[in-house]
This record gives sequence, structure tokens and C-alpha cells, in this order.
Amino acid sequence: MDDITLECQSRLEKTVEALRNELVLIRTGRATPAILDRVQCDYYGDKIAVNQISSITVPEPRQLLIKPYDRNDIKSIVAGIAAANLGVNPVSEGDCIRLTFPPLTEDTRRELVKKAKATAENSKVAVRNVRREYIDFVKEADDMTEDYQKRVQDEIQKVVDEAISEIDKILAEKEKDILSI
Repeated sequence: MDDITLECQSRLEKTVEALRNELVLIRTGRATPAILDRVQCDYYGDKIAVNQISSITVPEPRQLLIKPYDRNDIKSIVAGIAAANLGVNPVSEGDCIRLTFPPLTEDTRRELVKKAKATAENSKVAVRNVRREYIDFVKEADDMTEDYQKRVQDEIQKVVDEAISEIDKILAEKEKDILSI
């Protein structure tokens, strides 16, 4: 593969990874600690992720148990979770915090699938933008022969097709997770 194609492939892999990180935040029928990855709380004047100042476990399929390393952080963690609008109310139980996720209704599941599809479509648009950028670069390059330009464009298209099929596969898995009861 050409250096241009490898560079394009690297950017596409980052786009696919960003999609995975976005889809982790969309709820499914069970609790997952990853939903708290972006939740920030006040920690001695700084904003810090909840998962860096506490341990997070899943005692039951719809519950998360957050146990701060320092008991004094409980109030700031509760405030951070409440501010994140996760759709759950944190319950402080002395030295830990319990999050109980309500079961998803059919309408909620359909809305979450729509949100997942919109996120995947945004990733596909990003992939197409990367493709356009690299193909325009190849077309404008004066030091390449026509045959070489055509070959590089075909390689870029092949890499783009692989990225889009990976996005579709990730979306199908997430959709299956959301719709399973």
C-alpha cells in the first residue's frame, strides 16, 4: 500500500474508534461502567473523571456501585453524576454510591436506536470527508502519473469501504444490544 493510503487508513481507524467510544455512552438494557467514563466531578478545585477517583463495579445487571477511594469525595461524585443527565438518580449509601438503571421501555429503546444510527451516520460522513480530502490531494499532485493516481484512488476507496462496513457492523451489534431485553 502507498504511504498516502496508509495515512488515510490510520485516520479512518481513528474515526471508527471514536464511534465505538460514542456508542459506549448510549445505554443498553444493562448497566456498564463505561457510561461513567465522561462524567466529571469536582476534585479539590479541578474537574476529574469519576472512574479515576473511585472503583466502579456491577453487582447486578442494572446497577452500578461506585466506591470512592476517599469518603470525602462522595458529595462531589453525586453532584457530577446528577449534572451528567444519565437518567438515573445516584443514591449515597454511606461509603458508596449506588446507581440503579430503570428498565428500558420499547419507545426508549427505539429512541436509543435512532440516536445510535445518527451517531453512526455522522461517522460515515466523517469517513467520506476523509476520502474526499485524500482523493483531492492525489488529483492535485503533479508528481504522480495518471496510472499511479488511479491506483492510489482505488486503494483509498477500498480502505474507505472497509471502514464503512466496520461502522455498519458496530452499529448492528449496538442495535442488537439495545433491543435485547
